[in-house]
Amino acid sequence: MPRYEYRCRTCGDTFELSRPMAESSAPACCPAGHDDTVKLLSTVAVGGTTSAPSPAPRSGGGGGGCCGGGCCG
Repeated sequence: MPRYEYRCRTCGDTFELSRPMAESSAPACCPAGHDDTVKLLSTVAVGGTTSAPSPAPRSGGGGGGCCGGGCCG
């Protein structure tokens, strides 16, 4: 279930809630009980290992033209 970050405008507390996506824009109460909150825009960080990128495929040559010569007779 996604986690959403909110900030209370009354006390300034920042908190997170786990909610279904369908309820992401529903009002949220802060842990202190205030209901004047705003949903914050969060970024996503994905961790893990990666391998070296594959080299780009080489062009097959050909002439100029609109599509590298492949469409000209």
